[in-house]
Amino acid sequence: MRDSTLTQQIKALKLIRGLGSAVFWVGIWQLISIIVAQELLVPAPLAVLKTLWALVKTADFWKITSITLLRIIAGFLLGIIAGAAAAVLTSRFKLADSIISPILRIVRATPVASFTILALLWVREGWLPVFISFLMVVPIVWSNVENGIRQIDVRLLEMARVYRLGFFKTLVFVKVPSVMPYFLAACSTAMGLSWKSGIAAEVISGPRLSVGRQLSNAKIYLETPEVFAWTITVVLISLVLEKLLVLAARRFGRRFNA
Repeated sequence: MRDSTLTQQIKALKLIRGLGSAVFWVGIWQLISIIVAQELLVPAPLAVLKTLWALVKTADFWKITSITLLRIIAGFLLGIIAGAAAAVLTSRFKLADSIISPILRIVRATPVASFTILALLWVREGWLPVFISFLMVVPIVWSNVENGIRQIDVRLLEMARVYRLGFFKTLVFVKVPSVMPYFLAACSTAMGLSWKSGIAAEVISGPRLSVGRQLSNAKIYLETPEVFAWTITVVLISLVLEKLLVLAARRFGRRFNA
């Protein structure tokens, strides 16, 4: 009972700190807006909030954000599958490692904008955010999962052989639980990167129904409050996605540790 009360108090303190931090930075934002005194450069928080509320009340807002979300999640999931498969191949076969590893290291080191501009030559604008999100996720998942595979305790594998668990049981009860922390860490990192790179790809390619195009149009027409409003939307969706991923990671972690 006492532990439960203490946990609730800690959560309440974290919430208060978070709200206090948010109020502080909004105050700084308001102060800068007053000093600059030009909405074109720094709109006031209230003006941005009104613009955001006006956007939220429209059907187009939800349609646009949903389509953007689907594009980026599709790229994220495809990247996870490809990255995990690449990790299995490169950790198992030397030939695969010599072929795949250099390419993925190059992809990881290349700026997002460079890939986006190059991909515009071959990929349709609607599919470009999917492709870029996919491309950014694969090296992260590959690197982490491969590292996890190489870090599997040899003694556990030896024990599995002694008890003749077989391939399937060894995979389920030894290999997957050992690699899972690395995989979940990769997913957490890749989610934020895939979201940001996907939005950047939309800004550059400008598919008709996309958050990136709305940001680009708002900038072109000097609608600064709208730029801020769409940016806040991007940040909020990113935070929600990361929170959901953390909750999913905890659930999977408990299942595999049980």
